[in-house]
Amino acid sequence: MLKLDLIQTVAFAGVVLFIGYGLRRWIKPLDRFNIPAPVIGGLLISLITLFFHHYQVSPVQFDTTLRDPLMIAFFTTIGFAASLSLLKVGGPQVLIFFLIATVMVVLQNLLGIILTLPFGLNPLLGVICGSVTQTGGPATALAFGPVFEQAGVRAATTAAVAAAIFGIITGGLLGGPVGTFLIDKNKLRKARAKGMESPEIEAEEVVEELLNKKEKPTSREQVRSDFVLLKSVVIILVAMWIGSWVSKWFVSLGITLPAYIGAMFVAAIIRNFDDLTGWLGLDQRVIDDLGHVALNLFLVIALMTLKLWELAGLFLPMLVILLAQVVLVAVVALIVVFRFLGRDYEAAVMSAGYCGFALGTTANAMANMKAIVERYGRAPRAFLVVPMVGAFFIDFTNALIITIFLNLFK
Repeated sequence: MLKLDLIQTVAFAGVVLFIGYGLRRWIKPLDRFNIPAPVIGGLLISLITLFFHHYQVSPVQFDTTLRDPLMIAFFTTIGFAASLSLLKVGGPQVLIFFLIATVMVVLQNLLGIILTLPFGLNPLLGVICGSVTQTGGPATALAFGPVFEQAGVRAATTAAVAAAIFGIITGGLLGGPVGTFLIDKNKLRKARAKGMESPEIEAEEVVEELLNKKEKPTSREQVRSDFVLLKSVVIILVAMWIGSWVSKWFVSLGITLPAYIGAMFVAAIIRNFDDLTGWLGLDQRVIDDLGHVALNLFLVIALMTLKLWELAGLFLPMLVILLAQVVLVAVVALIVVFRFLGRDYEAAVMSAGYCGFALGTTANAMANMKAIVERYGRAPRAFLVVPMVGAFFIDFTNALIITIFLNLFK
């Protein structure tokens, strides 16, 4: 057996990550459904491991020491984006959409728990097939998987990844038909202007522009990029350090939670303190870039070590729960999201986007909305509201709600 140490494991994960990017480029359906490159690469290795396991062979052993620090680092950067000032700048529709998404997180978990009862399964499996994987996506699935296993859910991590991939695919399939149906039924068609620029606005760009708008240094005061990078790394590490104490304090109270919760809380406090004072001069673009690096490597390392053979016996109950989640999201998008966000063309586009991130990822949401506006016309408000909630705020409240359900049913 080949044994890789922690550095070799991360290096191997990096190579696997770029294999995932290559496969997504060559296999068009993977790109169409917005399957993340680290998911593609990591699952490829786990499938190869599954093949060897069938013959009772273990070709390689990974050292996953850096997996959890990378995971905590990513969610810490999410905490730095949780700025209360963004809710004000985004307007009332951001708050309304955020509240709908938060209530929906609770409903997803309740639905999942109810549907585990006929199968006689641990109700926490319903939470895993609820907001952990549908609203949360692969990163949240992998972060909470080990915690749910400690709470007694068999094969929680493997089941969570399977559910997350199911959500990504269905989220990509559902959004377009939902948006088109609302537009056609309510006669909301908008003519597409010739030569119209691409409507897509990345969530990160929106947040960076709003959070960094106060930073306008002159050429003489321009801070060197290496200093900004160093400062961002140190601030993230400090948030992780203090956050570890916060997490240990919660654990001492008997509260079960993933390791990143404390760091995410501390990061949010630091972000809003800097919004008020401007003393730290946080650069959200650099923080997001560091978070993306940590996320990609974390996902690959976690997925490479999945034990896919543990899914035996869970296929039917998981399929029932996940199909019910698709129906729930479709109903909420068609009725609640559309009505509360104005019953207009922009609301229809946001409904399509909601299907994307409520079942998959923000990338699904953006792809769904882009497909709609390319056919019917621009929807700038939708491209502000949906990514702001889907990429940043909902991750924060989702983690808190999952933690509550976990401690109620453990």
